[in-house]
Amino acid sequence: MPGQKIRVLIAKPGLDGHDRGAKVVARALRDSGMEVIYSGLRQTPEQIVQAALQEDVDAVGLSILSGAHMTLFSRVVGLLKENQAEDILVFGGGIIPDDDIPKLKEIGVDRIFQPNAHTSDIIDFLKETLHEENH
Repeated sequence: MPGQKIRVLIAKPGLDGHDRGAKVVARALRDSGMEVIYSGLRQTPEQIVQAALQEDVDAVGLSILSGAHMTLFSRVVGLLKENQAEDILVFGGGIIPDDDIPKLKEIGVDRIFQPNAHTSDIIDFLKETLHEENH
């Protein structure tokens, strides 16, 4: 919607205790004019989806380094569907093998950003994708 800021939840699912990348992305999105909610470490998929619904976000960014991305991302996408919130864009980043990216897209993850991605790539993706959805 014109003039309305994009709202993004950045979340760290699972037991992964490293959040530097998530904080860098959150700061870059904020600096680009988006409203950013950071969930903090060690969130369950249920907590992430509840926060996304309560905060009325446009997108959820999941950051993971633990290797549990298939299970955790799938659960977040599934819970969003259960809550009739399929319109919330889901993207992820972290240490995710190339072979898993098509599988994640099949289950409903809109985009995966690997460690070499620039924050400008994430910003452009969100602005372009969410602009298209709102118009």
